Amino acid sequence: MEVGLDIILNATWETLYMVSVALFFGSIIGIFLGITLVVTRKGHILENKIIFSILNPIVNIFRSIPFIILLVAIIPFTRLIVGTSIGTSAAIVPLVLHIGPYFSRLVENSLLEVDEGIIEAAKAMGATPLQIIRRFLLPEAFASLILSVTTVTISLVGATAMAGAVGGGGLGDVAITYGYQRFDSLTILVTVILLVAFVQVLQSIGNTFERKIRRV
Repeated sequence: MEVGLDIILNATWETLYMVSVALFFGSIIGIFLGITLVVTRKGHILENKIIFSILNPIVNIFRSIPFIILLVAIIPFTRLIVGTSIGTSAAIVPLVLHIGPYFSRLVENSLLEVDEGIIEAAKAMGATPLQIIRRFLLPEAFASLILSVTTVTISLVGATAMAGAVGGGGLGDVAITYGYQRFDSLTILVTVILLVAFVQVLQSIGNTFERKIRRV
């Protein structure tokens, strides 16, 4: 095997770094957008046709752009933010813009599953819109949101691998640079195994937390 253990370990760390940072910022964007999409829709607690009509298509547009295209399309913006378009830090920018809108739809679906009777009861008790969101909507949808976070994290793992195709670093970069371009099938196999292991561990953790929360 031509690739040393140090390269694999460094690439693994880069993948974890990209996933964790992108998940943090993407979750903030996704939760905000998801909540806004729910509460501003017709008949909800903060109904606002203008905001919903503007936000809904914007989210759809970003969701419809394949990540590899988004990665290239926003290179000028990435350079503006981090000063470069190559490397792990640069890859985080498109990762956040890719996963934020995607997560917002998952958040939206989770919140829409909350029984309308709970919201009506909260209104009857005099709860403000903010209190309804914090004390009723989010807690009731929490178990579903855990699975949504799990799904988003797994998607990020796959996206970081694609980012490696354009110098984004991580295991994807190792697979392309050392595996594909040098015809090193063993390197490709190792990177695939590590990525699959990440996905399996993340899914198991997510499922475990979701089950525990539903039992509470």
